[in-house]
Amino acid sequence: MTVGRPKASSRETLAEAACELFLEQGYEATSVGDITRRAGVSRSSFFNYFSSKADVLWGSFDERLDAVAADLTGSDAPVAEVLRALTIGFAPDSLALAIANADIMGLDAELERERAVRQRRLERAVSARLARDSTDSTDSTDGAVGAAGLASDVAAAAYAGALLAAVWRWAESGAGRTDLADLVRTALALVPHPGGAVRQLRLVVQADDFDGALAFYRDVVGMPQSEAYEADGGARVAILDAGRATLEIANPAQVAFIDGVETDGDAPSERLRLGLEVPDTAAAVERLAAAGATVEASVRETPWRSLNARLRGPADLQLTIFQELDQE
Repeated sequence: MTVGRPKASSRETLAEAACELFLEQGYEATSVGDITRRAGVSRSSFFNYFSSKADVLWGSFDERLDAVAADLTGSDAPVAEVLRALTIGFAPDSLALAIANADIMGLDAELERERAVRQRRLERAVSARLARDSTDSTDSTDGAVGAAGLASDVAAAAYAGALLAAVWRWAESGAGRTDLADLVRTALALVPHPGGAVRQLRLVVQADDFDGALAFYRDVVGMPQSEAYEADGGARVAILDAGRATLEIANPAQVAFIDGVETDGDAPSERLRLGLEVPDTAAAVERLAAAGATVEASVRETPWRSLNARLRGPADLQLTIFQELDQE
């Protein structure tokens, strides 16, 4: 009769024994010998699966990190897409348990130290990939190359920080109660991508009622004012921060399709329409309408799981207010 590997020597059983002991007596007070005795296996069996006590917590995450680093080097997929792949099939494990119970286990300092190591490793991999992507879109002068390198380093730090922050938020809120993939997608969307020759998208709007338009978009819509200038002849301009900027280019068929989804056919898209993502479309529409905006199409759910509404704002801007439901 063929005898399989005893359950007591499995990786999962060792991890379970380790976490039990971390909860009972603390991480520092628990030795590898304690773990193997609790699991009923030899020290050599432990080292068949883990290189150290810390590896019990980080082993699964490190395997995923290895795969992500390899994909960043060998794949042309967008960085955010590669990073999101880390969450595929990511179930609550020893690391999630440790994050949620860091105080009880006495793991706060240990987790922060090990988190920083992984975050720095991911930063390097992402920065190298972003630097590679930017070589074809920037000039070769020393200043341009230096600026591109700095942009890659800053964005890489933001990407790595966003990913680890999402994992921590997921674990602390009770792993399994929230969708890690959604949290990671939301976190990564907050990171501006440094690739390409254009560093900022800015929409310039002429407003006859400057003060009214400024008050509406800054104070009611909620775009913080980052800069403001005045010049001769009463010239005034204010620059408002709208978070992440994208340029959506659509052909006539797509515009007609969106109009059919977003409206009842009585508020067709103009050549330029301003889309603003908000956390709560219904509340935003109510607030903007109370401040003078005209509702052209009421709130409705789209086939791609967003809540959209169309309004007419000051300076005669046509607005689409939208909320991404899958990112909640």
